[in-house]
Amino acid sequence: MIRKYNKLSRLMGIDYGFKNIGIAMSDLTQTVASPFSVIENLSFRENALRILEIVDKNDVSLIVLGLPINMNGSFGEMTKTVYKFINVIKSFRDVRVETIDERLTTTQVEKMLINEADLSRRERKCVKDKVAAALILQIYLDVHISGSRI
Repeated sequence: MIRKYNKLSRLMGIDYGFKNIGIAMSDLTQTVASPFSVIENLSFRENALRILEIVDKNDVSLIVLGLPINMNGSFGEMTKTVYKFINVIKSFRDVRVETIDERLTTTQVEKMLINEADLSRRERKCVKDKVAAALILQIYLDVHISGSRI
């Protein structure tokens, strides 16, 4: 199904981690996801306020959060944490939030940064969260916006 959100708006992808939160942004045509930034995970409240500030500054119409589902399909502690974070965001504002299964995205990003980008461990540490967010968002765009199947 091809869905476009608000015309000329961006979609935001988030890779929520205990230490850092990776953020990605789509282009205005909602076709391509790009790494955007990494913010330090401080508290649900502070994180939500910073995310909403980025949403406002970049005309974001939808937030896509990676949902860390266990390999057996069960929900672990981090999955519950992501849902709590979504509830905090929505407590401040009625913003569209969707989730997407992010199993193995971090592994994919690590392999890509090592094999294709040939980055050192220190360089990978600086970019992996926002690249993971871009991968999460690109998967969403490919499946839900452009209508292609993975």
